[in-house]
Amino acid sequence: MLKKFISECLATMFLVLIGCGVAIGVNCNAADAGSVVATAAAFGLSIVVLAYSVGQISGGHANPAVSLAMAIRGDITWKEFAIYCCAQVLGAFVGSGILALIFMGVKATGSNSLNAFVAITQADSYTFGVVMLGLLAEVVLTFLFIMAVLGATSKKEWGPVAGIVIGLALFGVHLLGIPLTGTSVNPARALSALVFHMFNGGDAVKADFLTMIACVIGPFIGAALAALVWKLLKGKEEAK
Repeated sequence: MLKKFISECLATMFLVLIGCGVAIGVNCNAADAGSVVATAAAFGLSIVVLAYSVGQISGGHANPAVSLAMAIRGDITWKEFAIYCCAQVLGAFVGSGILALIFMGVKATGSNSLNAFVAITQADSYTFGVVMLGLLAEVVLTFLFIMAVLGATSKKEWGPVAGIVIGLALFGVHLLGIPLTGTSVNPARALSALVFHMFNGGDAVKADFLTMIACVIGPFIGAALAALVWKLLKGKEEAK
């Protein structure tokens, strides 16, 4: 279990360093298609690397939402899920801390934002409607990603290509989600970056707290729904 803890901690740290690091480096925003593709590719390729490196030790989840889906499907125990989450959150905070040091400031941690929905709804600030739209976006994005994860890992013979499929799925949801929320689909990655960003003070604290509702809670809801739908569909398939 200690090896799995260390594996998940390092995996999440690597994901945050590479994915968020590229996002910061290219100053990713919805208006720059090249930045969006670069960031999406960074997250997708990171997962591919992790799947074929630490995947054989802990599964290479690097994401509490993935671990939740695996716990619901029965691949890991709920005790393992709790340990995985602790490792992933720790790894994410270490990754965000390193990025803050590298880029010289807590603003540079690749935190999520709901500013796109503020513009879409023409609101003056982070209203209830803005937060709910962000939450819905993260639920849908995570649902799509987790369905791909569950499908790719459902058969042992698909093991050699599972990492590539999952990486492509993460790449795809990032292409869709970056212009909306910056794409979380990963509670640990979102939480660490937003907590660091809160140190900017002022209005950032309130905005980051409200963003957490969408980008930390949303992925858990999306993952649970995906796991339940998967169990329902597989149950019917096995009954035939």
